[in-house]
Amino acid sequence: MTKNIISSRKQEVPLQDDTSNIFLQVMVCIAVFLSGVALAGVLAVNAMLNSWNESILGALTVQIMPVVESNKDAGLAETLRQQSKAVEFLKQWPGVISADPLSDKDLKHLIQPWLGDGIEVSDLPVPRLIDVKIKKDVPIDFANLSVSLAKVAPLASIDNHKIWLDKLVKFADSLRLLAFVVLVLVIVVTSGAIFYCTQTSLGLHRYVIEILHLMGAKDTYVAQQYARKASFLGFMGGVYGLVLAVPTIFIVSGFAKQIEGGIISETSLSLTDWGIVGSLPFFSAIMAMLTAYYTVKHTLIRYM
Repeated sequence: MTKNIISSRKQEVPLQDDTSNIFLQVMVCIAVFLSGVALAGVLAVNAMLNSWNESILGALTVQIMPVVESNKDAGLAETLRQQSKAVEFLKQWPGVISADPLSDKDLKHLIQPWLGDGIEVSDLPVPRLIDVKIKKDVPIDFANLSVSLAKVAPLASIDNHKIWLDKLVKFADSLRLLAFVVLVLVIVVTSGAIFYCTQTSLGLHRYVIEILHLMGAKDTYVAQQYARKASFLGFMGGVYGLVLAVPTIFIVSGFAKQIEGGIISETSLSLTDWGIVGSLPFFSAIMAMLTAYYTVKHTLIRYM
């Protein structure tokens, strides 16, 4: 009889009247907001590194230093002659797919962000660049290639992008570590807030819980009520935090895209990445549910 009375009532402990409910939702909202922005940043950096890895590992750049003479036309002609010799040499090297010199229009587009509009490449001693595509599965001895190329075109030098790519990878690893630390701190602080709110609620409803125990209710039954309530509050707080995080992510992304010609503008989130960010309210609900459940179980075993 007692068991039927208890099971027929959905919420014996009046948790909906707790003043800590709003505080808990605010804490979860802030936590999901910070986690969403940090997580989006990590995912964007990973996408950026993957994009660089795909494009850079299969390419290298050859630079032809300009010949500076009193006769500008003669200096340009010599520079172009060295460029042509370098292109012919590179096309014959094993593992090279193509070697295409950049046009004056392409060079102008590259230097325009630094020198402004109205720049004529032919009027400046601008290095000529050769875009070289290489086979990713064919190992190339870049030291030997550089020495051999210098014999054909002394003004040519190779940049295989590995040095600065390694530095960018280390920088990205530092960002990922920082984001991971932020996520861990957010989880710890949020779990502490849920623990505190649950402990406070147990103190407020101590007499109600004692009556439930006298009626035959187990600790698990009381813990389940707290877990359901905490799960709902965690989910709603996560939704609010996600609503704030998504516009922030788009705003930061918009600022990045304004960097014309910059590599930062290549960052973007895929549908899978957005799915991971969008799952944060569910994660916050599960975390709140488990924290509240085990807090109640542990507390009731100790004090009741």
